[in-house]
Amino acid sequence: MSQRKYFGTDGIRGRVGDWPINAEFMLRLGHAVGTALAARRGARVSVVIGKDTRVSGYMFESALEAGLVAAGVDVKLLGPMPTPAVAYLTRSMRADAGIVISASHNPHYDNGIKFFSSQGEKLSDAVEAAIEDGLEGAFVTVASEQLGKARRVDDAAARYIEFCKSTVNEDFSLAGMKIVLDCANGATYQVAPKIFAELGARVITIGAEPDGFNINHECGSTSPAALQKAVVEKGADLGIAFDGDGDRVQLVDRHGVLADGDVLLYVLARSWRERGMLRGPVVGTLMSNYGLERALREMGEDLVRANVGDRYVLQQLKDRGGVLGGETSGHILTLDRFTTGDGIVAALAVLEALVMSGEDLTVARAGLSTVPQVMINVRADGAREALDSEHVKQTCGEVEAALAGRGRVVLRASGTEPLVRVTVEGPEEGEVHQLATRLADAVKSAATVTG
Repeated sequence: MSQRKYFGTDGIRGRVGDWPINAEFMLRLGHAVGTALAARRGARVSVVIGKDTRVSGYMFESALEAGLVAAGVDVKLLGPMPTPAVAYLTRSMRADAGIVISASHNPHYDNGIKFFSSQGEKLSDAVEAAIEDGLEGAFVTVASEQLGKARRVDDAAARYIEFCKSTVNEDFSLAGMKIVLDCANGATYQVAPKIFAELGARVITIGAEPDGFNINHECGSTSPAALQKAVVEKGADLGIAFDGDGDRVQLVDRHGVLADGDVLLYVLARSWRERGMLRGPVVGTLMSNYGLERALREMGEDLVRANVGDRYVLQQLKDRGGVLGGETSGHILTLDRFTTGDGIVAALAVLEALVMSGEDLTVARAGLSTVPQVMINVRADGAREALDSEHVKQTCGEVEAALAGRGRVVLRASGTEPLVRVTVEGPEEGEVHQLATRLADAVKSAATVTG
C-alpha cells in the first residue's frame, strides 16, 4: 500500500475540487475500475453505486457512471444509502463490485470513494493496483454495442431494511420503547427510522433533513450533544446516533449519558458470553480504554488490540476466529451478522441484548468503569523521529513504570504529518494529565533537536 498513488487505507478521500476529488478524476476512475474488473473476470461486469447526502455526490455519481459505462460495465444506482448497505447489496445483487461515494464523518466539503468486492469486503490489493495502473492508461470507450447500461434500483432501501431486521431474532420487539434517532443528516436518514419503527419502537428523529451541506454538522455520532439533550427532553428510553455514512454508532442512555464504542463492546461481550455466542477474543484498538480491557479480563475474556482503523480490527478478528470488535468511535463489527461495520446492525444487536436481559443501558454498562484518558498532539518538525531518542524512551519507560498495573501509555506517530499523539490512561485524572504533559514535553524537546 505504501507505493499507491491514490488509494489510502480506506479508499480515496480529500477536499472536493482538489485533485483527485474532482469530476475529471472520477470519470477516469470509473473507467479504470471497469477495465480492471472486466479484465479479471473476462465477462460482462456489473457495479453498484451508493452515496451519502453530500451535494457533491451527484456530480461524482454521474462521472463514475459515465466512466464505467464507457468501459462496458453495467451500473446499478442505489441513491443515498449507508456504506454497509452498499456492501450488503453488492453481495446480494451478485454485483462484481460496489462503490460508495462518501467521506464518512467528515464535513460536506470533503468526499471520497470506497470500494467493496463481490463478497461485500474490501477490494484485494491486486485489484486496487490494477485500478491504479488503469488510471495511467488511455481512456478508450468500448464499441457502442458493448457499452454498459445504467439503471436505478428502486427497491434498494427496502432490501436493506429487511436485511437489518433479519439480524435479530424473529420475535424481537421494541414495542413500548421510545427511541430518538440522530441520522447525522446523512445516509441513514431514510432507512433507520423505518427499521426501528417496523420493529415496534416509537421513533423520534433528529438530523434527518439533509440539504447537501449539513451532513455531520453539529449532529450525529461525532457531535452527540444534540441527541443527549433530545433524549432527556423527550423522556426517551434511549438515543442512537449514526455518522454520515452509517458505519459508526454511539448510544445515549435515558439520563443523557453517552455510550461510546467501548461501552457498546462491553455490553455486547457481556451478553454474548452469557448466551454462549462469544467466540475468540474481543478486538479493540490501541485507543480502546484501559477500563474495557480490565472489565473484560474480570469476566474471563481477552481484549486484543489492533492498530487504529476498522480494517485492522477486521483482520485481527479473522486471524483469531473472533466475532466481536470495534473502535471507541463506534465502528462496531459483529461478524456473526455481517462482513463489515454497520451502525444500524450494531445498534440492533445492543438493543437485542438489553431486551433479552431486561436491563436498560444504564444498568447494562454498570460493570464497566473507564479510566481517565488524556491525548496530547505534538506537532513539530522532527516529532516522528523524536520517538527514537533516548530521552523519549527513558521518559516513556518512567511513565509506564508509574502506571504499572493501573494504566497504560501509547505513543503514535502520524504516517503523513510531523505529528506524534501522546496518550496516557490511569485511575487518577490529575496524575494522568501530569504524566501526559511530561511525556509530551519530552517529545517536543527531542523534536527540537532532531528537527
